[in-house]
Amino acid sequence: MNETLKLGWREWCALPEIGIPAIKAKVDTGAKTSCLHTFCIEPYREDGVGFVRFKVHPLQKNEELILECTAAVKDERTVSDSGGHKELRYIIDTTVLIGDKSRLIEMSLTNRDSMRFRMLLGRRAMEENTLVDPAASYLNGILKAKTLYGLV
Repeated sequence: MNETLKLGWREWCALPEIGIPAIKAKVDTGAKTSCLHTFCIEPYREDGVGFVRFKVHPLQKNEELILECTAAVKDERTVSDSGGHKELRYIIDTTVLIGDKSRLIEMSLTNRDSMRFRMLLGRRAMEENTLVDPAASYLNGILKAKTLYGLV
């Protein structure tokens, strides 16, 4: 039996498959799909398989730290943002690690420069054994992001 994952309205996550050891996510039950702030998105093919190369600013208020990531493209979909604007986005599958629990999730890639959080954790990532406490934060611990990125 899977243990219930308890989340606050914001949580520290890791995306180890794409090389992101720490990123703060807003838990958003109103968003269907999870979303990652990316820029310089470049699609390419390797052995007939579609991939996407992209860059990430994993820490809020820090545009000097840039991670370069690569992932297989699962799909391209038109996604509506919170303002109702539609955009064609690349969709990838990746594992999210929250505390000591991991889940395979779908993630759309888009530029979120104007948004406070670099990642949204959408409701599809929370469909199994998850409880959200909107009054709580960081129920799964606080990652020492600056240490993980060698900034201390």
